[in-house]
Amino acid sequence: MDDYPLLNIFWTMLWLFLWILWFFLLFKIITDIFRDHSLGGWGKAGWLVFVILLPFLGVFVYLIARGSGMGERDVKQYRESEQAFRSYVQEAAGSGGGSAEELSKLAALKSKGDITQEEYDRAKAKILA
Repeated sequence: MDDYPLLNIFWTMLWLFLWILWFFLLFKIITDIFRDHSLGGWGKAGWLVFVILLPFLGVFVYLIARGSGMGERDVKQYRESEQAFRSYVQEAAGSGGGSAEELSKLAALKSKGDITQEEYDRAKAKILA
């Protein structure tokens, strides 16, 4: 343990953390380049080449030039995915819940004797169709 003091372990962990943080930021920017619909194909290619060939300068320039748009695009994507999820849940709940409720009412009418078995079968087939 004398060959590698505690301070060197701290510095190694710090550099490892910064290295992981750098790659996270680089991938986040590359993802944002492809997500941006307002940017044309040549613009995307230019930014991508700039970020890959000169990574430090490219990332910092991208953050300065388009950093506020990154947050807006993230929020927009989050809202769209949440809205899609909510509409899916409402659609799934609405289509299944309504027919189940109608079937239970129909079964109650049959059990009271208000409708016959034939009428029940026809109404059930109509609801399930």
